[in-house]
Amino acid sequence: MANVNYKDLGLVNTRDMFAKAMKGGYAIPAFNFNNMEQMQAIIMACVEAKSPVILQVSKGARAYANANILRNMARGAVEYAHELGCDIPIALHLDHGPNFEVAKDCIDNGFSSVMIDGSALPYDENVALTKKVVEYAHAHDVTVEAELGVLGGVEDDVAAEESKYTKPEEVIDFTSKTGCDSLAISIGTSHGRCKFTPEQCTRTADGVLIPPPLAFNVLEAIEKKLPGFPIVLHGSSSVPVEYVKIIEKFGGKIPDSVGIPEEQLRKAAKSAVCKINIDSDGRLAMTAAIRRHFVEHPGDFDPRQYLTPARDELKKMYMHKCTDVLGSAGHALD
Repeated sequence: MANVNYKDLGLVNTRDMFAKAMKGGYAIPAFNFNNMEQMQAIIMACVEAKSPVILQVSKGARAYANANILRNMARGAVEYAHELGCDIPIALHLDHGPNFEVAKDCIDNGFSSVMIDGSALPYDENVALTKKVVEYAHAHDVTVEAELGVLGGVEDDVAAEESKYTKPEEVIDFTSKTGCDSLAISIGTSHGRCKFTPEQCTRTADGVLIPPPLAFNVLEAIEKKLPGFPIVLHGSSSVPVEYVKIIEKFGGKIPDSVGIPEEQLRKAAKSAVCKINIDSDGRLAMTAAIRRHFVEHPGDFDPRQYLTPARDELKKMYMHKCTDVLGSAGHALD
């Protein structure tokens, strides 16, 4: 099959996105999607908010939905945004690329941005792998995100027992040797819906877990080492209490769910952090709406009947993130 260039799909890479975000003091939303309803909700929300957006595809999403289908959904997203009345910048990004082969396959098949995650490797191997991906990607004008430091938690195929903060003393050497375009760092965010153990949190009188603060001192030290360099935060869902309560009210069991407070993400978005990844919040919003619908409408069996309110809830949540958390609303046409 012939290679597909992302520009032919109407997509953009992240270079201009990040430069504008850093100048404007906001972060680009990077929303993961696996199916049509998620993609529709993302585009509806970002067009209405006039926000640029990064459509993220994990290795698990490619296995679930098929790489060709996802690529064509991204093309459809560009056309859908145009139909809705605003040609917002849209990037298609590989989230947590596990090796060179997967990254190359995405670059060859219309992705405009890839992440290569060598963070679990020894430092020199992470450098070598990232550099190899960068050289191939840059030959196709595709931007590359790398990771230094390890996030805790579990999401898709990405798992780590504990978080290891990014070492500020390594970032200059790493970025200069690899040539990466952005750097995902570890400052206390985590994958999944249980971002911290109950023992790491304080608990309010009504049982709500309050997580420990992010390590902004590490972020500030990295900013001083790499002034003007785009920084990325993974594992940044806030795990809204209202969605957890709805899920549990209507039969779900997701104990000890806790995320990153939105005010901390807003603070991060005003710094060099110009891309913030949000996946679990979309899963929770969709599940909450579907569980509630099934209980309130036990006779419904047409997927459109329960996926429509799920899509509506997703759109509302994505709008909130763009407008109130990341500060990206209104910046699509900068």
